Amino acid sequence: MKEASFWDREDGSVACHLCPHECKIGDGKRGICKIRENRGVTLFALTYGRPVSLAVDPVEKKPLFHVYPGSDIYSVGLAGCNLQCSFCQNYELSQARPEDLASHDAPPETVVGNAKERGCRGIAFTYNEPVISIEYAMDTFEIAHREGLFTCFVTNGYINPEPAEEVAKLLDCANVDFKSSEPEFYRKLCKAPRLDSVKETIRIWDENDVSIELTNLIIPGENDSEEVLDGVIDFALEIGEDTPLHFSRFHPAYKLRDVPSTPTETIESAVIRARDRGLEYVYAGNIHGSKWENTYCPECGSVVVARSGYSLDEINLDPGNRCKECGHEIPILGTATKRSSWSF
Repeated sequence: MKEASFWDREDGSVACHLCPHECKIGDGKRGICKIRENRGVTLFALTYGRPVSLAVDPVEKKPLFHVYPGSDIYSVGLAGCNLQCSFCQNYELSQARPEDLASHDAPPETVVGNAKERGCRGIAFTYNEPVISIEYAMDTFEIAHREGLFTCFVTNGYINPEPAEEVAKLLDCANVDFKSSEPEFYRKLCKAPRLDSVKETIRIWDENDVSIELTNLIIPGENDSEEVLDGVIDFALEIGEDTPLHFSRFHPAYKLRDVPSTPTETIESAVIRARDRGLEYVYAGNIHGSKWENTYCPECGSVVVARSGYSLDEINLDPGNRCKECGHEIPILGTATKRSSWSF
């Protein structure tokens, strides 16, 4: 563990200022995230250097389609989360305490060394919520940049502005799970009272040149109305018409096991709706074989990156990530590399 950042002492307790929950934590107690603990009126991050999952993933799994397409990324997962989403796909990690799970001894330099040894192009803090382990992530990212690796968060974006600004100095890209355009969804299903905080995080990172992709998991009966989806699309357009947006198919999980999987037609209809309203890069997630896995040039309509699952079947880009047909520049961080296959 390591002494945490973004907190102060308040009436014999500690006040954590990392995220909008603003937890007031008594001695021996922890915040909502389950990993930041008050010990002797000092706040500690219990998961520092203790990941519960280390793995090599295709970057497309995050999902990131506009960051070094076809490359591998070293994934770091820990215990805990500052939200309590009833539909969480990784609840075994996110809703666990550190002591509930076996962990690895992996200080930042070990993580970076492992990534390089395995031929990864970058490092992602993912699987659980990375912002609650900001100290570990930032120390890792500082070394990663020195070693030429890109850095990534796969995150709910529920973080206060000051730490969001701080982590942006070392963060190259992020996939932010923009769960709904309705505050009530966040309050009811995620136990998060402030949707506006997620929007503010995305704006801050975008303004600091962090490459942003958004994911919206469409859950039948919860956030699948045209009005709610239009709100998601409108916010993506606010960030920029070239903001990649992934509409992802829900599968029954955690506390929503009685909710059916999202119909494929719902996902593809949302993709088409977003494209018709002006978003240039919209994708269908968790639907293998959909044509909306591909990246299309918004200028001429040709396929610039053809995907099949985690495989890249075609790359039709000239140097500078320009469409081979018309020369339009496609916003991609890094360069694309054709991956023929991937097996887990």
